[in-house]
Amino acid sequence: MMQQNLSSTPTPTPKIPAQIEATPTQLQPSSTFMKGIPPQVFALLAMFCTQMGAAVGKSLFQSIGTVGTTFLRLGFAALLLLLFWRPNIRQITRKQLGLMIIFGIAIACMNSAFYIAINRIPLGIAVTLEFVGPLGVALLQSRRLKDLIWAALAATGIILLAPLGTTNIDLLGVIFALIAGIFWGVYIIFNVQVGRAFVGGQGLALSMLVSACVIAPFGIITGGPAVFTPHILLIGLAVSALSTIIPFSLEMEALRRLPSRVFGIFMSIEPVLAAMIGFIFLRELITVRDIIAMFLIITASIATSLEAKSVHQ
Repeated sequence: MMQQNLSSTPTPTPKIPAQIEATPTQLQPSSTFMKGIPPQVFALLAMFCTQMGAAVGKSLFQSIGTVGTTFLRLGFAALLLLLFWRPNIRQITRKQLGLMIIFGIAIACMNSAFYIAINRIPLGIAVTLEFVGPLGVALLQSRRLKDLIWAALAATGIILLAPLGTTNIDLLGVIFALIAGIFWGVYIIFNVQVGRAFVGGQGLALSMLVSACVIAPFGIITGGPAVFTPHILLIGLAVSALSTIIPFSLEMEALRRLPSRVFGIFMSIEPVLAAMIGFIFLRELITVRDIIAMFLIITASIATSLEAKSVHQ
């Protein structure tokens, strides 16, 4: 995984993190062992884990559906984050409550729409289309005329991925991938405010709890009793760890030593990695037209990352 300056909380799904602004607490010195590993390795591992989490999550769709899978992912993520950050609920202000509710709803909608999308279209295409949300946030905040070129490239890529002419991509899958991208953009905007309103990752933990509560009724109804069977719960825990907890830690380690602009450029190749994982593990094929479309959107993402003002400069 996905824009603008983000403060302390990370994104749980694929992203364009060129404008992630790490706080001083996040930039503490790494251990000697960690320093011996190139930061690019951590970024690659974060992307790999995120997309593997999506691939493993897809294996649950037949058993408990896409919304049931979303419920398990968010539920376990909320539990793990709450145990780690241990926020004091009694001290939450009205403003903080409003932010975590909006942020939590955005997380629930983003993840459920993404899972619905990858149930209908290849993983690589869904991730590529999802990038449109944060890319749109970055372009909307820009005042440079030449950014219209990158917007045009991204729009061309979307048109190529649309089910027009001879392409057989599922229309609903494309729509839900774009919806996921839109909520990703909303996530990015409120991520900044939540990060400033809470200490550390407490805001993310509480917002994740909200998202789990929002999706719980739908996930339990659609998933049925199978949601609570031991082997399904175990897979759900693995999905949550791969998609949220592990990438968070890896990305933070990479951000300690990589300028945010470089990190964003590097992470912009995530759709390619998603397409490779989809091909190897899910047997998903993409056409030459799809590859061209992905190339255009990734190019637009890299271009906006290159021109973004880095906090490290």
